[in-house]
Amino acid sequence: VQLQASGGGLVQPGGSLRLSCAASGRTFSYYYMGWFRQAPGKEREFVAVGEWRGESAYYASSVKDRFTISRDIAKNTVYLQMNSLKHEDTAVYYCAVSRAWSIRPSSYSDWGQGTQVTVSS
Repeated sequence: VQLQASGGGLVQPGGSLRLSCAASGRTFSYYYMGWFRQAPGKEREFVAVGEWRGESAYYASSVKDRFTISRDIAKNTVYLQMNSLKHEDTAVYYCAVSRAWSIRPSSYSDWGQGTQVTVSS
């Protein structure tokens, strides 16, 4: 599966961004789409995971109630709506696909290239 992440940018604290992850290839082989992020000098961390063709989702406690996963199956695209952004949300955000429901990066086999999100005043 090929993944193309986009939608990052510079936003002020309290602002919103919507990230997109467009998938192509053997998307039917995967069941879950995950979002991860990596800040400079830190390890890649779990943000959210959602069913590729369902409504279930799970979020890291640091983003719960602020971030929401949605999907457009017709477009093979998954979105991450990010609201009430904070300085600590600054990172490169990655989307990835997995056959397992997991918060571990090692469970994900295919990754997008990442998109930079910077929260700054």
